[in-house]
Amino acid sequence: MIAALQKYSRLVALPHTVFALPFALGAAALGWKHAAQPFTAARLAWIVIACAAARNAAMAFNRFADRRFDARNPRTAGRELPSGAVSPRAALALTAASSALFLAAAAVLGRWPLYLAPLALAIVLGYSLAKRFTWATHFWLGVALGGAPAGAWLAAAGSFGAAPLALSLAVACWVAGFDLIYSCQDRAFDRGARLGSVPARFGVARALRVSAALHVAAVAGLIAFGAILHLGAVYAIGTLAIAGTLVYEHRLVSPGDLSRVDRAFFDLNGWVSLLFGACAVIEALR
Repeated sequence: MIAALQKYSRLVALPHTVFALPFALGAAALGWKHAAQPFTAARLAWIVIACAAARNAAMAFNRFADRRFDARNPRTAGRELPSGAVSPRAALALTAASSALFLAAAAVLGRWPLYLAPLALAIVLGYSLAKRFTWATHFWLGVALGGAPAGAWLAAAGSFGAAPLALSLAVACWVAGFDLIYSCQDRAFDRGARLGSVPARFGVARALRVSAALHVAAVAGLIAFGAILHLGAVYAIGTLAIAGTLVYEHRLVSPGDLSRVDRAFFDLNGWVSLLFGACAVIEALR
């Protein structure tokens, strides 16, 4: 049982949940405060379930859709589907079950979450096919993860507005930026396999410049979010720390040295999300 859970955890890259969930929780906390909606533990639990289910559906489908490409790429050949540790049928079953759970959670969270859930599901699942026809896959992924705080705010506050829009755009730019860095590792493979990506189409140097511009935009979005909600010193310090973390991330990689991409991708971006989540919750509790 434990071994099976470990396999499926690796299949959906469970530790990468740290990228979206703290943003969603921070958005929900501030949504409750600024919309004067009553907090309930049950609603918080359903928000977490919805985020986790959507992400697991997306990751399982991504591994299924990319299984043949992953088998040909030395960097990914050891993943669960190419290696035979998990069957394609099991990955599809996990996709279906997670999608159903996401829709059920959206139904519990309200009318608008339910109405928008199919669109959200189409976006997160569609990302896995995007490389077949566009080089702008990184921006698609940004939109997919940028929907997490927007959905959490809507579920908590019962309404939308300029603040959650600014946050969603910030998250979209942040995610697209770090995915650009990560995809530089596969530039040669993507070109050979005719898969779309910015590094494959325009080169690593340009990809890193676009990534840096996106991260500047992400910080601007975070600043706008704080200004709209009149957040205090804790949030300001957190945003400054996030900006510093992103600057350091870009110092770790260069067109001639991608050896530290994994650290730039996971470790530092995990801290970005956790910093936001912690500062947002603290501001909500003040």
